[in-house]
Amino acid sequence: MTETHSTDEHEGPVIRDKRRVDPVTGAVREPAAEAHPGPPQPGSPPHGQPGPADGGSVGLDAAAADDGELTELQQQLAERTTDLQRVQAEYANYRRRVERDREATREQAVGNVLANLLPVLDDIGRAREHGELEGGFKSVGEALEQTVEKLGLTRFGQAGDPFAPTVHEALTHAHSDEVSEATCVQVFQPGYRIGDRVVRPARVAVADPA
Repeated sequence: MTETHSTDEHEGPVIRDKRRVDPVTGAVREPAAEAHPGPPQPGSPPHGQPGPADGGSVGLDAAAADDGELTELQQQLAERTTDLQRVQAEYANYRRRVERDREATREQAVGNVLANLLPVLDDIGRAREHGELEGGFKSVGEALEQTVEKLGLTRFGQAGDPFAPTVHEALTHAHSDEVSEATCVQVFQPGYRIGDRVVRPARVAVADPA
């Protein structure tokens, strides 16, 4: 099948043969190749790359999404760090309370045991004052005193100490011109403490200024 197109009278008719089969050879004709695209116009994106209407906006959206995800991860990290610091502080406080309670329990238990030995320690002290702490009794007495000192039991109460109601028990009371404040002038029985805990107050005679 052929088409005839008329042009101006100077050029004459133009005939285009669009038949698929060559009338001479009988071979099937190949379709004409598509025209090659021309060079890109100024301001247009290169062939095969997205323009501002499609790929550009997608890239900006992806970058914004990455920034938002990074900010969220940083906030989560800060929250987890704060939680971890709070847990560590609570655990440190718990350990201190446990150690303090354990030490108090130990002191109380030791104090209860040593309280039963105070009469023996009083006998040893009186024997020493009267010069009767000699021989084997002296070795036993000194060994017992050293043992209770290692357990934390300390003795207090001396004549001339200022009177303190928290650690002294006044058995007698008098006035004297030789003192300027309430003073222990005589100790009838020494006191004992373990740490800051008083196991037994010192029993004393107190003199006030005249």
